[in-house]
Amino acid sequence: MAKVAFLGLGVMGFPMAGHLVKAGHEVTVYNRTAKKSDEWVAKHKGKKAATPAEAAKGQEIVFSCVGNDDDLRSVIFGDKGAFAGMEKGAILCDHTTASADVARELDAEAKKRGFGFLDAPVSGGQAGAENGQLTVMVGGEAATFAKAEPVAKVYAKAITHMGPAGSGQLTKMVNQICIAGLVQGLSEAINFAKRSGLDTDKVLATISKGAAQSWQMENRWKTMAEGKFEFGFAVDWMRKDLGICLAESKRNKARLPVTALVDQFYAQVQARGGNRWDTSSLVHLLMKD
Repeated sequence: MAKVAFLGLGVMGFPMAGHLVKAGHEVTVYNRTAKKSDEWVAKHKGKKAATPAEAAKGQEIVFSCVGNDDDLRSVIFGDKGAFAGMEKGAILCDHTTASADVARELDAEAKKRGFGFLDAPVSGGQAGAENGQLTVMVGGEAATFAKAEPVAKVYAKAITHMGPAGSGQLTKMVNQICIAGLVQGLSEAINFAKRSGLDTDKVLATISKGAAQSWQMENRWKTMAEGKFEFGFAVDWMRKDLGICLAESKRNKARLPVTALVDQFYAQVQARGGNRWDTSSLVHLLMKD
């Protein structure tokens, strides 16, 4: 069993840190809003810390799952950041969906200080985090991955080493590019079925057993057809992720015309007040035109 810290107790981090306790690891948590740490301790009986540095002190692995590049830097760097508390040989395993640039930045600084670093964004959403069924894509050195994998896999159905630092984030970008196109296609299909006078439930139940099947179809078509979006992965988060994808594509010269278009569709959802709606809310633009 390992001594670990977990920084960031949002909808993903809260249950992920809980799985670590259930697996028998000694867990200390930190969250910017202290009330969330209190709620986590009350539920899971672990420990809390007032700063990332305090949480990281004496830990073998420090996990983090925060909002974006700037949030990540704020909990890692500085006198109160995790790096200030970590000891040589410790590992920082970051589950934030962030840029490949910040992953490489943290990796370089970790090496200077004698730490290991892994960029390890996840896919599977809140339900995946709660059920311990996340897909984790990891960048970093193979030896560091081998040390962290047995601990991190308590909340994962799949955890894969993708290559050097930044590879995890790049793989997550591929994931989000796929999802953007899938959700738009599913939205158009549902709207088309409705306007054609078809029994939408019967249509989607049928085609979900064939080549059109996807996770998005299996898990979202019913709520999309009903116009229900008050759950799941928020549009604000998806726009943040797609912004990272589009910025990276400018560097590697990959053309992302559909991704750029869907990003603008999500901007329209935000303009309708759907910032916190699930990403499946793209269909709202078609059904409420």
